[in-house]
Amino acid sequence: MPTSPASDDARDRMHALVTICVLALASIVIAFLGASPARVSATELLGDARVSEEPAFVVSHRGGGALAPENTIPAVEAALEAGFEWVEVDVRLTADRVPVLLHDATVDRTTDGTGRLADLTLAQVEALDAGSWFGAAHAGTRVPTLEEFLTVLSASHGRAVIELKGEWDVEAGAALIAALQAHGLERRVALASFHPGTLLSTSEASSLAFRLLILKRLPRDIEQVVSGADARGVVVDWAAVARRPEVVDELHELGLRVVVYTVNDDVDWAETMDVGVDGIVTDEPVRLREWQADIARTDR
Repeated sequence: MPTSPASDDARDRMHALVTICVLALASIVIAFLGASPARVSATELLGDARVSEEPAFVVSHRGGGALAPENTIPAVEAALEAGFEWVEVDVRLTADRVPVLLHDATVDRTTDGTGRLADLTLAQVEALDAGSWFGAAHAGTRVPTLEEFLTVLSASHGRAVIELKGEWDVEAGAALIAALQAHGLERRVALASFHPGTLLSTSEASSLAFRLLILKRLPRDIEQVVSGADARGVVVDWAAVARRPEVVDELHELGLRVVVYTVNDDVDWAETMDVGVDGIVTDEPVRLREWQADIARTDR
């Protein structure tokens, strides 16, 4: 049945009103999302996913463990001064809940002391010599606190993968995030752990922090495992990736970054380049960088 001109005008006015309301609502939603803190993306922190022809970024293992006593300030400074953008350090909690740089559960291997770190107070740890085992020139080097490490890192242009050793609760995770924020490092550090719960301990305190789940083996349901840890990438034993190289492309398709550890010879470096991993943790950062430079010159 034909409608009257008056009915057409009313319908047009109603359509216009609905359109205005929809646009207004969309503007409110966009403004809200824009005001919400954005999570730091994989690209922001780790760069674009690598392809097979491009070099992976180099992560100097345990600070610069080949250059000075591992997980000490001299090691970190040596790696940064040598021009390495990325350093990896291990962090554990003392008996009085202070985070310090130490790889092992005990202080026996890398200091002149004995015992589990978790049983020692910060004062006891600071009294230890963490350098003499590496060489006389480093005698008297101390086990550094996380705070000391962050001070050095923030004064540089470097980035870090901080491996959180053991189980961390929400209180410890929140304190860690607060320390990163105080130094302006929340977007320059990736937090890594074998323990999903440890990574989740930092989630409530920060949506910005970039988390990496460390894997010794590749689970079949890797997407679910990584998502369950609120991680946006993995650090995987190179041996596991070498047995299943197609996983790198699979993870990239999921928007996840892939870092492999600990790769120290040119045969394996060549294979990591072929499969397109994003980063390589190595005890030999100087040799790896030289090898990458040689490959780049050869390909020209």
